[in-house]
Amino acid sequence: MRFTLSQASVTLTTTLPPCTKGRLLRFIHTSDWHLGQTLHQFDRSAEHQAFLDWLVHTLATEQTDALLISGDIFDTANPSAAAQKQFYRFLQQAKARVPHLNIVIIAGNHDSPGRLEAPAPLLESLDATVIGFVPRNTDGTIAIERLVVPLTDAQGAVAAYCLAIPFLRPGDVPRLDNRDNTESRGDPYMEGIALLYQQVLQHAVNLRQADQAIIALGHCHMVGGEISEESERRIVIGGTEALSANIFDTNVAYAALGHLHLAQKVGKQEHLRYCGSPLPLSFAEVDYPHQVLRVDLDRDSVSQITALPVPRAVQLLRVPPKPAPLAQVLVALTALDIPPDTAPERYPFLEVRVRLDAPEPGLRAAIEAAIEGKPVRLAKIETSFIKTNTVHNDEALLDELERLQPEQIFDRLYQSKYGSDSQQATPPELQAAFAELLLGSAETAGAQA
Repeated sequence: MRFTLSQASVTLTTTLPPCTKGRLLRFIHTSDWHLGQTLHQFDRSAEHQAFLDWLVHTLATEQTDALLISGDIFDTANPSAAAQKQFYRFLQQAKARVPHLNIVIIAGNHDSPGRLEAPAPLLESLDATVIGFVPRNTDGTIAIERLVVPLTDAQGAVAAYCLAIPFLRPGDVPRLDNRDNTESRGDPYMEGIALLYQQVLQHAVNLRQADQAIIALGHCHMVGGEISEESERRIVIGGTEALSANIFDTNVAYAALGHLHLAQKVGKQEHLRYCGSPLPLSFAEVDYPHQVLRVDLDRDSVSQITALPVPRAVQLLRVPPKPAPLAQVLVALTALDIPPDTAPERYPFLEVRVRLDAPEPGLRAAIEAAIEGKPVRLAKIETSFIKTNTVHNDEALLDELERLQPEQIFDRLYQSKYGSDSQQATPPELQAAFAELLLGSAETAGAQA
């Protein structure tokens, strides 16, 4: 079984009917970098740096006019100094390679709006606009005009306007207190988002001249969007799970969305896009098409959308692809063939997937022996069990809980998990270990009393 450590570069292009000939503006849409993320405690800074280096090169070779980053720059609201340095070094290098580059950045739900906006005065010298918060005027009203950012071409002329709307929390959206029909009211958070987008869009419409496009930049979960359960935080506020694509009307030439890690269209509409994350953030995302999107504007319309695959600096391996008995798994692990000269920071991350019919105390040791000497990092062992019978249901167990002894509860849980038909199925060595644990707990409690 041979694994290569590079990803083929394949360019996928969607061509939309142009209004006129000639490209007036080209931008790159990217999001969900999650700088500083670790994968099961393994550092990923080398992978992120490889992506950032590739992106700087891509911005230059693609003759890009603007870079739009749709949120979740960092993995946490309190990123490490190393992750922040990595980000700001990238911005400096990108501007040095492409002097006329416009950069627009919005905060995602993982980002700290204040931390992201703190260096904004310095970033203005790089033509970088950072929107973390919904800006307010001194009277508390939303400063709509500050959410509209002009995008200029290589000659410095305004070619488009960008609606830069960060991840919205309930306190960020306008209130709808003047509605007459109380019964017709929907979710106030969802309606507030729609109203804010409408207000910002109207301001952009009032600003633009003929042949200037409007681009929407947002970090949200749209209706129908496919989510990765292992690595994406659900955005559920006020009972709302997802937003309707109706918040983008026909004036919006392109919506550059962030939050969902799988590259996808919204409602099968070519111009409403999640670009996806540039690298897999969990093993559930190993088969995602990790990419950035290159978008060409032809006056006020999109003429072409091209997916630029991001080279995979480090592979994530799931062995086997589907859970299998331990014996088969060990054979597959032994057959792993990874180039021995692979640099340590490029060692693949490994998830081992084992199907068991009973606990296997020596599982990790057997797996580690099978991969000993191989240039690979064991990140996760995923176990699943074959159930032959469910002895007790949860309701019955709760009814009996008060009169069951700890040993009996342990035995019931063992039978429930491993599907044994025997009423005394817990192995004697596990019973002994549990009894020893109970004894130690009792002695500790007595000493504290």
